[in-house]
Amino acid sequence: MNNFTFYSPTFFSFGKDTENETGAYIKRFGGHKVLIHYGGGSVVRSGLLDRVKASLDKEGIAYVLLGGVQPNPRSGLVYEGIELCKKEDIDFILAVGGGSSIDSAKAIAAGVVYDGDFWDFYCGKPIENALPIGTILTISAAGSEGSPDSVITYEEGMYKRGASGDAIRPKFSILNPALTQTLPAYQTACGITDIMAHLYERYLTNTKEVEVTDRLLEALLLTMVHEGPRVIVNPNDYEARANIMWAGMVAHNNACGVGRSQDWNSHNIEHELSALYDCAHGAGLAVTMPAVFTYVMEHNVMRFAQVAVRVWGCQMDFEHPEVTAKAGIEALRNFLISIGMPKNFDELGAKEEDIPKLVDVLCNGNGRTGTISGFVELNEEDCTNIYRLML
Repeated sequence: MNNFTFYSPTFFSFGKDTENETGAYIKRFGGHKVLIHYGGGSVVRSGLLDRVKASLDKEGIAYVLLGGVQPNPRSGLVYEGIELCKKEDIDFILAVGGGSSIDSAKAIAAGVVYDGDFWDFYCGKPIENALPIGTILTISAAGSEGSPDSVITYEEGMYKRGASGDAIRPKFSILNPALTQTLPAYQTACGITDIMAHLYERYLTNTKEVEVTDRLLEALLLTMVHEGPRVIVNPNDYEARANIMWAGMVAHNNACGVGRSQDWNSHNIEHELSALYDCAHGAGLAVTMPAVFTYVMEHNVMRFAQVAVRVWGCQMDFEHPEVTAKAGIEALRNFLISIGMPKNFDELGAKEEDIPKLVDVLCNGNGRTGTISGFVELNEEDCTNIYRLML
């Protein structure tokens, strides 16, 4: 196990009706004037936004609204939010929604206190300061409610890139599983896929002797395999929703990723798909992960065989471990298909003729120099081959 530091200060309020305490939490963490940042109509139609505003009114906290966050959140709204916060003397940002709203709120929070262009943080500059952030989660997926990470699409060039720093970990996050019960099955399945991707990205490591975090990751994957089908069959299963919601947070606050190298090539490769086609991130990952895993499997066959046995119940073939490894990848693929995820480029809406463009932006765009690195270093030819496996 590698040396590590781990700092996760977010205060979590979990359970039914917890959104009604939003104002008290903002006051507790020093907010006086809040930007409420959210996406589209569901937050309004469900009455959630009105309940949040009532909670802030009860505590005498002023607020300004900024809606319009899209899936795969865009830089344009971030710039708008930064200017609005400066104009209105905002001192706290509240994200109401899923990972897109939270990621956009984090970008705004970092940009408000920074003299340069917020995009510097998405080109590798560490985030060291930001306005405080709170979240009210409405979809279990991205894990941004407990993580130090944010992903934004830069509209000039459509680069989808990430930034990180403990300064953008939320001060508090409100997690009410009941808020996810109205989600369409497809969006629920996308969230489940994203959670599983966060677990696999950490599982694929080149670090030796990481049994504790291996077992944590396997337990969370088993939870998703158990709870995912339950919630697809019965969207109102509160207990299944609750287990998925907490698993999504634990999967990405890095508690089970410490002390080990991580991968993230599947995410990098998928980001180009959702940037170009505006597909759901989880749907893109469902197509991407089996292709990436198949391509890199020989780098460490036993790692793939181990998860195949421990999570997917495959029989270990000690003479031919690659058979077990392949069976585990196929089990993952079949599971994702069973909960309604796409299985190839066509079902995702992607086009074979766009592969050269995808590869060029992936490997060379926004300051990259021809490769992406993780479990395995991949060059342009590798990435082309991986995209072709998705056809």
